[in-house]
Amino acid sequence: MIRFLREQGARWLLLLAGCEFTLLVLTMIVALHVRYWNEPGSIALHSEYLFVRALLFAGVLIGAMAALGLYQPRLRESWFGMFARQLVGFVFGWIAVAMLYYVIPQLYIGRGVLGLAMLIGFPTLLVFRAVFMRLVDVEALKRRVLVIGSGRRAAMVTQRMRRRVDRRGFNLVGFMPMPGETLAVPENEVVDVGESLAAYAQRMGINEIVVGPDDRRGQLPMEQLLECRQLGIAVIDLITFFERELGKVKLGLIEPSWLVFSAGFDATPLRRFSKRAFDVVTALIVLLLSWPLMLGAVIAIRLESGRGAPILYRQERVGERGRPFPLIKFRSMRTDAEKDGVARWATAGDDRVTRVGRFIRKVRIDELPQLWNVLRGDMSLIGPRPERPQFVAELAQKIRYYELRHCVKPGLAGWAQLNYPYGATEEDAAEKLKYDIFYVKNHNLMLDLMILIQTVEIVIFRRGAR
Repeated sequence: MIRFLREQGARWLLLLAGCEFTLLVLTMIVALHVRYWNEPGSIALHSEYLFVRALLFAGVLIGAMAALGLYQPRLRESWFGMFARQLVGFVFGWIAVAMLYYVIPQLYIGRGVLGLAMLIGFPTLLVFRAVFMRLVDVEALKRRVLVIGSGRRAAMVTQRMRRRVDRRGFNLVGFMPMPGETLAVPENEVVDVGESLAAYAQRMGINEIVVGPDDRRGQLPMEQLLECRQLGIAVIDLITFFERELGKVKLGLIEPSWLVFSAGFDATPLRRFSKRAFDVVTALIVLLLSWPLMLGAVIAIRLESGRGAPILYRQERVGERGRPFPLIKFRSMRTDAEKDGVARWATAGDDRVTRVGRFIRKVRIDELPQLWNVLRGDMSLIGPRPERPQFVAELAQKIRYYELRHCVKPGLAGWAQLNYPYGATEEDAAEKLKYDIFYVKNHNLMLDLMILIQTVEIVIFRRGAR
């Protein structure tokens, strides 16, 4: 997870989560002493396993807030929105903690202490987060970045990262022009080094150099860059910088050589085993928790469509290495939705969707039968969404590197679904591919877990479904 946060340019998120976890642990301890402030005997009695209880309390609440999207690197939300997310997270966390305390009686600490911990913890975290977010935006705490180049490629830094939230992890010192380049960046952001690059970097406190000239052939000051590396200054290329800061791969910049020599694409036996174990265990847990919803969906579809109408819908999709498989869903469209045999994208307000189907699509209940696909091994819990063969054949011809998304099993949830709304055009498919390739390159167990937790936010706020 540390590696992922570093690649995302959001190391501050790890610090934020760690600080809030510590505050919640302390909150539980304080709540116990407030509840029994004049009863030393009760304090001593309830202090047994107190630290374990506090760790459980803090862990569950942090998980609930993560599920509500409060640890996203680029969360764009008003303060009221943050308040609402934290409030819902605390409510869900309180329910989960209460259930765990009853399941494991040895960890039970009492409703009074738990209630006080919630009452103390909520405003404490709210104030701390407000202060922390202001500190994160303090320039002195950001990485200082110098971009080598001032042409078309280098200008993408300012064009694609205008908003403050996109630059939360770094401070752009300026652009160092290269000979023969046509200036494409603001003149006031061009810097005149006037000395060796290493000396300038030391004097200006540069932490990282991003290499982004329009033409690298024989132009780069390699000796000076090597000197900077020896001083502990990071040197990365422009594509890697965008990948880390934006969480996606810029398709217009990459070449096959970058994909070949860059880190990632972990397909070792250990990674495949950990991913499969994660899929099976999590799918079984979700099935155990969601069977009442699935039963309700079966009854609702039967009541709306009547006897004889199918409950499930099977559709061929493209899986790992391009192999087709039958994807299973609850039927959410009319039985004659594609009677002419032509595959169509689902659109907003699609009149083929039934009344029950509109609801189960919004809350993602229609996708729960895909847990069977996960258990069968056709799909993974996390990965690129599987597309229909007709769409894949068409998109693979029009979008470069589209086949890369089939390096891993398709997923029930995914990185692209978290970062981009439902796509129904070729342009949407190209944009989502940037996130899919990022996932294919960087997937690991902690990233899968983070995506799974934040998918809960999509379901709760009903984002992206059609």
